[in-house]
Amino acid sequence: MAKGQKPTINDVARLSGVSKKTVSRVINKSPLLNQATREKVEAVIAELEYVPNPQARALALRRNFLIGLIHDNPNAQMVLGVQEGILDTIRNTEFALVVRPVDRHSPTMVEDIRGFIEQQRLYGVMLLPPISENDELAQACRDLGCTVVRMGSARLDDDAHLVASNDRQAVSDAVAWLAELGHKRIGFVAGPEGFLSARERELGFAEGMARAGLKPDAKIAARGNYRFESGLAAGQKLLSAKSPPSAIFSSNDEMAAGVLHAARERGMSVPEDLSIIGFDDTAIAAHIWPPLTTVRWPIRAMAATAAAKLTRPETAASEPSFFLSDLVRRASAIEYLP
Repeated sequence: MAKGQKPTINDVARLSGVSKKTVSRVINKSPLLNQATREKVEAVIAELEYVPNPQARALALRRNFLIGLIHDNPNAQMVLGVQEGILDTIRNTEFALVVRPVDRHSPTMVEDIRGFIEQQRLYGVMLLPPISENDELAQACRDLGCTVVRMGSARLDDDAHLVASNDRQAVSDAVAWLAELGHKRIGFVAGPEGFLSARERELGFAEGMARAGLKPDAKIAARGNYRFESGLAAGQKLLSAKSPPSAIFSSNDEMAAGVLHAARERGMSVPEDLSIIGFDDTAIAAHIWPPLTTVRWPIRAMAATAAAKLTRPETAASEPSFFLSDLVRRASAIEYLP
């Protein structure tokens, strides 16, 4: 190799005493190598300060180094948290993130996503709820040779292709805590139909009430769509009930902020007149007044792990798959004082 000339994959292969294909497998972290060969090639790469050509690698793999984030989720804060988590993992690597919103109600959704993956030649795809719950979509991605990781509120796939949280248990614990504070009339704002997260949180609410010896009351329950406006409407309904709640659990923070706004419209003080708990612990929870007690959903950590599973598939099964949510106690929920 001439002085000043950049080393090539041929140089690495020659000095390592292996083929170009073996060097390529080392670079692409293929599991089809013994450890001794891998270490020998990696040592030569380090000695030569060889930097693989990303375009050449992409051509060889027939994939670009792009991670696709595909979603149909009305919660902008949640999507932002996922993006931040993915970027935590791929920062300072050759990978880049591309985000694709879709319409889960479209009859051509699966075909549209299939076309997007083929056009972009994605290395891997992360599917957010609720479309992550679509088995046909996940299989379509696999059929294209694209690695998939699905985010959910319950088990959707094997450990190598899943990041999930314990929504049901977390909500049950939060509601039981409200009961321990003396609240008997606990209202509930459910998430949208068709979301597994909404269903899991609804089941958690029912379990928490049962643990406390309480029965849910349909007169102080409403369904929203994870947006502020739906939380406002739900809060107006619940607080207009003949026997209104002393506490309300909302299935996400944006709707909880809407409930708080509805309380303020009626001249109520939070938490003195009404305790409120949300879910997610997005930025809005700490920024509203009073700061919102909420269940922290470890979105960023889940997304960072999903990105690790996508970019390092040979170790994906050893990465964690389940993440625990915990209650963050702030100023919006206190002991009930009749």
